[in-house]
Amino acid sequence: MVKNLKFYLSLVLARAVYIGIKLLSKSAGTSLAGKLVLKFHPTFLSDCAGFINEHIITTSGTNGKTTTSGLIAHIIEESNNTVVHNTKGANMLTGVANMFALSLGINKTFDYAVIESDEAYLNKLYDYVVADTLVVTNLFRDQLDRYGELATTASFIQKAIDKNKNLKLILNADDPLVSNFASGRDDVVFYGFEDVKYDYEIEQSNAPTEVFNCVCGKVLNYSKRFFAQQGHYSCDCGYKRPDCKYKSSVVVSHNYSIISVAGVDYTTHLVGLYNAYNVLAAIVTALEENISPDTIQKALDSYKSIFGRTETCVINGHNTLIQLIKNPTGASEVLKTVDLNSNIIVAINDNFADGRDISWLWDSDFEQLKNARKKVITSGIRAKDMATRLKYAGVPQEKIQIVPSIKKAIEIATEDSDKTIPVTILPSYTALLNISKEKFE
Repeated sequence: MVKNLKFYLSLVLARAVYIGIKLLSKSAGTSLAGKLVLKFHPTFLSDCAGFINEHIITTSGTNGKTTTSGLIAHIIEESNNTVVHNTKGANMLTGVANMFALSLGINKTFDYAVIESDEAYLNKLYDYVVADTLVVTNLFRDQLDRYGELATTASFIQKAIDKNKNLKLILNADDPLVSNFASGRDDVVFYGFEDVKYDYEIEQSNAPTEVFNCVCGKVLNYSKRFFAQQGHYSCDCGYKRPDCKYKSSVVVSHNYSIISVAGVDYTTHLVGLYNAYNVLAAIVTALEENISPDTIQKALDSYKSIFGRTETCVINGHNTLIQLIKNPTGASEVLKTVDLNSNIIVAINDNFADGRDISWLWDSDFEQLKNARKKVITSGIRAKDMATRLKYAGVPQEKIQIVPSIKKAIEIATEDSDKTIPVTILPSYTALLNISKEKFE
């Protein structure tokens, strides 16, 4: 047990700040207490490991880390272990410190810590936290004004990995950029799909596909390509997709997927192939922690999506699906799953947390919406830009409504007296935060 007066004072400070935030209703309280704690006690995070009895599991990557870490934490809890986890996706140092400061206590420890980390902050996190496991989901182009090109993002993660020689890596074998992190490492577990099938017809994607080179500089060859750079790749130099410890495949349906892992079928109600990858990463991590398949399935059955990550709710009597979109690959995969019989809202902001560069809208496959049968409402700071993009995607102009106020857009989308008409909301990150603060019936 850590015996550090400043550490315990930090816990008191965090709780006092959090209570104040809640009384004033100023924010969700996911980072401010952590920010103040780190100013008061800069090495606070280093002391937290003494309160974790088993393993510290970290997740990072461009897309899916919030869902993947949430699934891992939920499965571990279902196996009768206690978990501290940054549930709401606050994944910079202040958010991680916030999580620990509000969860730990003098006599309160946890079996596991499951920490989601922003790619750019993983290296800084590892200055203080010696993790046992790192799960990396994927690397896609994301917020180029903040991160730069993919090589820059990969370097952030690589520097973090290099700090811990005993770190177990759980890597997406289907992503050539991610699988390359295994170079020179002994404790590596790969996950990926041997085969992907859909039990419904999907339109050919119009999203641009980037050309990826091997580390030797030659263009990779693909025998199977699932989406973006994900698939089965090889190079004339001998580099190829690594073998996975747990052979897996998936059948993707409209409302669920069946994932077969090492001969066991798991059902998830998280939609889309992109979510199937997240679920597979969580299953493999759980199996590595010796959690039984029955417990894993029980956890998948009871898992509730984190707000905005394939979250379902009822707004003004209408069944509503909220799915975050933030970059070309992720948005294109989400767009494949949209119910074209629903009223659709696309809410785009360009605040710092969203990335100020919105050129990604033109690289995303909004052509998937051209056959939308109901209302298509654009909203947020960039509502007009989004409407222009939909016009060029082939969405009939008479169907497009520009409503900058996100609250008003939701009111219009849910005003139909026919409550059987579903609603789909596709927000950027800060637009999602705007929605979370609104009160609807």
